[in-house]
Amino acid sequence: MFLHYSPFWLKALFPRYKWHVNTQEKKIFLTFDDGPIPEITEFVMATLKQYHAKATFFCIGDNVRKHPAIFKEILAQGHSVGNHTFNHMNGWKSGDAKYMDNIALCKKELNLNTNLFRPPYGRMKKSQSRQLPAHTEIIMWDVLSGDFSPTVSPETCLKKTIKHARPGSIVLFHDSLKAAKNMQYALPRFLDHFTKKGYRFEALPML
Repeated sequence: MFLHYSPFWLKALFPRYKWHVNTQEKKIFLTFDDGPIPEITEFVMATLKQYHAKATFFCIGDNVRKHPAIFKEILAQGHSVGNHTFNHMNGWKSGDAKYMDNIALCKKELNLNTNLFRPPYGRMKKSQSRQLPAHTEIIMWDVLSGDFSPTVSPETCLKKTIKHARPGSIVLFHDSLKAAKNMQYALPRFLDHFTKKGYRFEALPML
């Protein structure tokens, strides 16, 4: 079970994390986790381009290693990227030293200056977060599409994501094989819906 939105009490418990962008402007910040993946990430980039939209890709270091050309294209198209560990590591289940080493491996593979980090599953220990450089932006989300869940239909994925999005929302999709069916249905319709309402889609700024 999961919530399609992050409740206020959760945000209050973890004020160091960034859950949304404080703005009243019609802006939404789309984010994509777990890529780059052939065809899937390329579908995302092509769809974003149709709507003149920018986004932020939280990349797994090992996938960047496997698919460097796709990673370079993400940057060439003007999107932001963030660190999502090298092996999609669950911080709750990992020792601090091992977790920090995995983040460092991803950073080396990205080979660029980005202060954006998202813990896989949204799970990391406070002891781990304290070891990140002070300028690191730990990016969470206030809208979770649920595209990864086999119990969520494409229609529900779209409906719930539209329902909870608002100005400044950080919205989480996945450019992964597991999420592809729901994401490929929901993303273009989500973009179309909010474009017609006058929204812009921006990338989170890197260093």
